[in-house]
Amino acid sequence: MLKSGIVAELRTIVGYESVLEKYEQLRTYESDGLTSFRVTPALVVLPATTEEVQGVVRICYREHIAFVPRGSGTGLSGGALPIEGGIVISLARMNRILDVDLANQRIVLQPGVINLWVTQRVAPHGYYYAPDPSSQQVCSIGGNVAENSGGAHCLKYGFTVNHVLGMKLVLPNGDMVEVGGPTLDPPGYDLSGIIVGSEGTLGIATEVTVRIVRKAEAIQTVLAAFTHPDAAGETVSGIIAAGIVPAAVEMMDKLAVEACEAAVHAGFPLDAGAILLIELDGPHAEVAQQFAQIEEICRAAGATEYRVATTDEERMKMWKGRKAAFAAMGRISPNYIVQDGVLPRTALPEVLREIEALSTHYGLRVANVFHAGDGNLHPLVLYDQRNEGAEHHAEELAGQILRICVEHGGSITGEHGVGTTKKPICSLCLPRRTWRPTNLSGARLTQATSLIPTRCIPPHVCVGKSPAHTSSIR
Repeated sequence: MLKSGIVAELRTIVGYESVLEKYEQLRTYESDGLTSFRVTPALVVLPATTEEVQGVVRICYREHIAFVPRGSGTGLSGGALPIEGGIVISLARMNRILDVDLANQRIVLQPGVINLWVTQRVAPHGYYYAPDPSSQQVCSIGGNVAENSGGAHCLKYGFTVNHVLGMKLVLPNGDMVEVGGPTLDPPGYDLSGIIVGSEGTLGIATEVTVRIVRKAEAIQTVLAAFTHPDAAGETVSGIIAAGIVPAAVEMMDKLAVEACEAAVHAGFPLDAGAILLIELDGPHAEVAQQFAQIEEICRAAGATEYRVATTDEERMKMWKGRKAAFAAMGRISPNYIVQDGVLPRTALPEVLREIEALSTHYGLRVANVFHAGDGNLHPLVLYDQRNEGAEHHAEELAGQILRICVEHGGSITGEHGVGTTKKPICSLCLPRRTWRPTNLSGARLTQATSLIPTRCIPPHVCVGKSPAHTSSIR
């Protein structure tokens, strides 16, 4: 229970209607997109300005109240999960685009601005915002900053960290600092680069300056189908080895294609073992040359179908199918867990075979949808929670997939964050010897050296006068 008078004090800062305390209101905020973890917060506060955020955080700091910032709540790792007895600071009302500077290709945003709004604002002038998560219609810029979100086009254009120039940040004691600046590579330490991807553990971004990109002269999108994921994975390696860096290379296996077709009818071939969506952009001459090379690589790898989008409508239909993949899983399974691991591209075929073996062992289907160009896997473990023990087995299988990624030189997360769901396996991130079964029964153990991923964070804690816990700004 919060101390008497806290609610009234918070309302003097943000207004009466901006403090939610009724149980039916609080339930909206009890989880993010990972609904298997739920905690009802003591309060939800909705500030509208940096000053209001500072005021709320100062009260939390003074009273030792844990707080969790939150945007759209679309995260898939439990990063915006409330702390029991704590406060959720929702940034949904901080949704204004503050400044558009086309001449210098930058735009200043509040954290509650939806990702897609940025592109919609500047598209009439020939610009767009490059990071494009599948949830870009609903996810917030603040959440993108917290998780270092990428999207389908991160292979060529990078992640959120490559597009954030600077920000205003409210620290856990309520102080406000400005990091970065209006230009690329300002003097001094890259503090923005540290904050992006820290999942809100370092503070709350209340203003973010991002760079926008001019639309390419030519864009070409192709769908290539293969009988087996191995051939698709080898094709990806062949494209990169040829010195080509497409704007995007996305892979979907047969199960993922089946779900997407049932949901959005994108025209994907249902008889394919795997498909690749490959997009090139740039000057006309460069795209034409690379397009010819990619067709040759795909056909040499045994592509059973090679379909080129001839209109913007066809191109958008292909991408609609890919970006609907997570939601589409509801068509073929009542429940699923989304994972997010990273591995070297050359390990894709082997890791996919290991995932298939795990799927058979656990008796659970796994649909694979991922950013193949940079080896960022998004396996979806399908289960039915009505079956006793199914959820536990699904979680165990999902954890085994991340172990495989680490053992192949990868990481436990690429863009979904650590959050709550990956806290138990953070030990995989440490530069020490770890243990795993050599067979699926776990009868024998052997040592394997794990590597340090780039985005492991400390466990979420709030004790004494230590900085209050601030989880994902979703």
